[in-house]
Amino acid sequence: MKKDVEQRRRAETSRNSVAVKRRALEIGFDAVGVASLERDPHAAELDRWLAAGYAGTMSYLHRQAEKRKDPATILAGARVGVVTLTNYFHGSTDPGDQSNPLVSVNPGLTTGVSRASGRVAQYAWSTDYHRVVGRRLERLATALREIVPGAKTRCYVDAGPVPERELARRAGLGWIGKNTMLIDPERGSFTFIGVLLTDAALAPDLPFQADRCGTCRACLDACPTDAFMAPHVLDARRCISYLTIEHRGGFGAAEQRLAGEWLFGCDVCQDVCPWNVKFARPTDDAELARRSELAQPDLDTLLDLEGDAFEQRFGDTAFERPGAAGMRRNASAVLANRPSP
Repeated sequence: MKKDVEQRRRAETSRNSVAVKRRALEIGFDAVGVASLERDPHAAELDRWLAAGYAGTMSYLHRQAEKRKDPATILAGARVGVVTLTNYFHGSTDPGDQSNPLVSVNPGLTTGVSRASGRVAQYAWSTDYHRVVGRRLERLATALREIVPGAKTRCYVDAGPVPERELARRAGLGWIGKNTMLIDPERGSFTFIGVLLTDAALAPDLPFQADRCGTCRACLDACPTDAFMAPHVLDARRCISYLTIEHRGGFGAAEQRLAGEWLFGCDVCQDVCPWNVKFARPTDDAELARRSELAQPDLDTLLDLEGDAFEQRFGDTAFERPGAAGMRRNASAVLANRPSP
């Protein structure tokens, strides 16, 4: 009798897991898996990284550390995380340097930049992903509560103390590359990760155990600022993405030079990854359509915009993270880094 009850429980858990995943794909996610929430066995690595000062001014990472190491504590009673991937790779209408072998394979990996603009990471070329992915996660949460009545849910999109990449690995969606990015073997690393924590009884997927980077060092060697202290170890203080997005305050002379031509973020370590060269394909997601004023924003406009004017133009974009002051700082750095005409 007890064995029959257990078999029925497992069958229901399996059915519910399949139903949730099917609904996620219907909503528009490109991939989905279910992750277990046990304490991270590599938690000491986060402690060492923070102690080394590699987080820079991101003090929130210190405050969130304990929950990041033990994700089950983020939502009381949580059993699993439903993890989703959304492809945001845009490619490019500019083929760039045709002599570059990477470009001939996938022209989206090199982007020409006009003198009037600076380089922008591809994830910021469209409406803020927090909004797009967040809306979809809320729809998935509603669906999950219909499939498992009474379930508690909480959604996260690159926010809060959630270790998104580790949970994505546990959900079987890919491995964490030497550049610390999640690499999906079918899509590469140009993906947004969404996480739905729940106390629903769902069956965790098998974690992705293999590290398919092998001996490749393309991302480490291509980093223009030598921000990688070792494979999987990033010193954010030297990372262009950190400097142009998360860093608070102005730039010193050294920080300004590190920014180079990058106005917002940096894609270099992804651009050179063989998994992106081979597998990244432009998204056809209408909600993530490329916006020219984001892909190649005008530097002079950014220098002039303040307050409400900035919010009106860029309030629904990733540029809102550094804000008007941060984008003025970045635009000034790009211009200062250019040789006189």
